[in-house]
Amino acid sequence: MSGMGDGYVGTAQDAVRIRRLEKQREAERRKIQELKNKSASTGGQTGLLQFGSGTSERVNIRNKIEEEEKEKLQKLQQEEEELQMQKRKKRRVKGDARLSFNDDIDNGSDEEDLENNQKKFGHGKLGKDPTVETSFLPDSEREAEEQAERERLCKQWLREQEIIRNEPLEITYSYWDGAGHRRVIQVRKGDTIGEFLRAVQQQLAPEFREIRTTSVENLVYVKEDLIIPHQYSFYELIINKARGKSGPLFHFDVHEDVRTVADATIEKDESHAGKVVERHWYEKNKHIFPASRWEIYDPTKKWERYTIHGD
Repeated sequence: MSGMGDGYVGTAQDAVRIRRLEKQREAERRKIQELKNKSASTGGQTGLLQFGSGTSERVNIRNKIEEEEKEKLQKLQQEEEELQMQKRKKRRVKGDARLSFNDDIDNGSDEEDLENNQKKFGHGKLGKDPTVETSFLPDSEREAEEQAERERLCKQWLREQEIIRNEPLEITYSYWDGAGHRRVIQVRKGDTIGEFLRAVQQQLAPEFREIRTTSVENLVYVKEDLIIPHQYSFYELIINKARGKSGPLFHFDVHEDVRTVADATIEKDESHAGKVVERHWYEKNKHIFPASRWEIYDPTKKWERYTIHGD
């Protein structure tokens, strides 16, 4: 049974059967050898003692022994071939379970083995269940599409905001030097307070000498009792719905404050008119109403209620 040394590991029943066949084969070999020895001994004694039946009888005994030996050897060979065939079948089954794609697998398997293998692949554990939710799993193609969509929406939003920044805005303000001088000026929503004050200076310079000789940095814009720093833009204040002490910094009512007669594309600020003052005047009068109520705008500060007249 030298064929068992090729790495095959069968079941416990196969091992018992193999050991039984080996013992049986060894017993048969001993029996045949004993018969041969007995025949040779008998033949010698007959020659010496001149007993026995003769040469033909010895030939018949030898032929009978050889036939029995041949039959037993054929039987053992047949059993060994059956074991080898079972080994090959188990190797194929084991290889199929490991998803082996070796083309050198024995092609002599019968139709039953092929059908069993097809059933095994058809009902195996591999493959995707279409009913299982898999949207949470990583998907590079889906992630790339989502990223592209986010970038597209971001660019679209930026274009829309740029259009809004370029929209014209009509601002009513009052130049304050102890008395009010109301004016109206048109700017863009994207303009900063500093750019607005530069336009105001150009508008007021022909009428007021002190404005003509000062710089933009020395002009102060006060809205709803808050001094708005030069770096803020109207766009920021509007979209953030900034509020002052006595109301919203800028208020645009759809029905009343949009100019639909003269120019439907120009929005008009209908909140309280802001004040433009010279910094020198403010420093000189900041302890007197209304300047005593003014303070620097802080976007992080929330006003719980509106106040008037120094409350």
